[in-house]
Amino acid sequence: MKADFFKIERCGDCKGSDALRIKGIAVSFLVLILGRTSAVVAQTPGVAGDICPGELGAKVDAIANRAEFSRSRWGILIQPLSSTATLYSREATKYFIPASNVKLLTTAAALQKLGADFRIKTSVYGGANGSLYVAGRGDPSIAETQLKSLASQLKQRGISQVNELIGDDSYFQGSAVNPNWEWEDAQAGYGAPVNSLIYNQNSIELLLSPQAIGQPLKVSFAEPKLANQWQILNNSITVPTTESEFVEVGREFDRPTIRVSGQLKVGAESESAYVAVVNPASNFLQHFQQVLVAEGIPVKQALVAPVSRNGDRELAFVESPPLAELVKETNRESNNLYAEVLLRLLGKVTGKMPVPQEDTGEIGLKELKTALTQLGVNPNSYKLADGSGLSRHNLISPEALVQTLRLMATSPAGFIYRASLPVAGESGTLKTRINNTPNRVILQAKTGTLSGVSALSGYIEVPNYEPLVFSIIINQSDLSAAKMRSATDEIVLLLNRLRRC
Repeated sequence: MKADFFKIERCGDCKGSDALRIKGIAVSFLVLILGRTSAVVAQTPGVAGDICPGELGAKVDAIANRAEFSRSRWGILIQPLSSTATLYSREATKYFIPASNVKLLTTAAALQKLGADFRIKTSVYGGANGSLYVAGRGDPSIAETQLKSLASQLKQRGISQVNELIGDDSYFQGSAVNPNWEWEDAQAGYGAPVNSLIYNQNSIELLLSPQAIGQPLKVSFAEPKLANQWQILNNSITVPTTESEFVEVGREFDRPTIRVSGQLKVGAESESAYVAVVNPASNFLQHFQQVLVAEGIPVKQALVAPVSRNGDRELAFVESPPLAELVKETNRESNNLYAEVLLRLLGKVTGKMPVPQEDTGEIGLKELKTALTQLGVNPNSYKLADGSGLSRHNLISPEALVQTLRLMATSPAGFIYRASLPVAGESGTLKTRINNTPNRVILQAKTGTLSGVSALSGYIEVPNYEPLVFSIIINQSDLSAAKMRSATDEIVLLLNRLRRC
């Protein structure tokens, strides 16, 4: 198996994202604590187990130099948040594949360029001869609730039927699927295509339920009507409670077929898994048409086509949550689709007239670098191929990540940026990490996982020292994601033991 692919134990951010989405985000009081940027003065005496800064290097080396990591490559940089003094450095200026740590750069640039209050607007315009035009601008949060709002507004406007419903999917130009993404990523929900008209994050939700031991898992659709549109190839199995759990899902590109394999324990709760839709704009329009009909507005014809509106009147619109919330979803839940939308939005705010067929994502990468350079990040310390971290063409140094984290912490958007990160033992992709320790570890950090890659970069409030900023990346490893994460967490626990001496 190429990666911890749809692991039921909800592994960090498998394949650069949460393969199993965790619904609902709890914002704890820790976020308020972590929002401060001033140094924490030690108020408790040193205790057995505390370590001095001078001892840190040898102890980190003892972890990174273990025999099991002899063929792996580590990149580490640990510094006080208040200065560029270095507590520990290991190949900190070299390039590494960062996985979802890319999102730290994408969200930082988005906050810098767009502002925390920016919202994405989706509009419906009235045209000639009973036509309606839906202009999408990449809102990744649209679901049935938003479509119902549009339909309700149209009904209030006196729209009783639609001769032609046209979806304008042309706001973002270029490929909806990054050509650098791997084949299996583009099949999964976490690798869903990125376009201008997005519905339900461009993915199809499957519910997987164990049955009797030896029986295949029961596979059902969250939207039951989809069952008639897809064939399921089910090679999964229900196993005893003593065995491990994992599920892999994917879809064929040349026919409507979904493949399911893996195993769940007998008696376990049902789990959700996601596959990417094939034609996202058509999927959006199909659902909108259904909502309109349910609202009593019949639609004769629906099609996707670019539209030149020429002053057509806006009849209805919905807006996304503010960018601060989109950034939180991006970082806390490691949502790839949201990250890629943010990248493309950067490509749309240049103020320049777009060149026909010029890829909006490529423009976004240039704008991202401009924004971070203006912030003070070394432009030669990273090289990106996407906004989410799914691509293995992304290269980032620990130095670039630490610079971004430090500079964003003291920026006007610093509190929002830090509050968007998962909190260890509390939320997002760190909810089940570093949560069984004798002393509380106040950690906010971005995770990253691909096969052979594990990354963790962020902030830690050290009880008897001062706040630290760090980046830890492992590359070229043949170990499981769990073992890489465990070693990384050991280093974080070392940092939590630092005291002034």
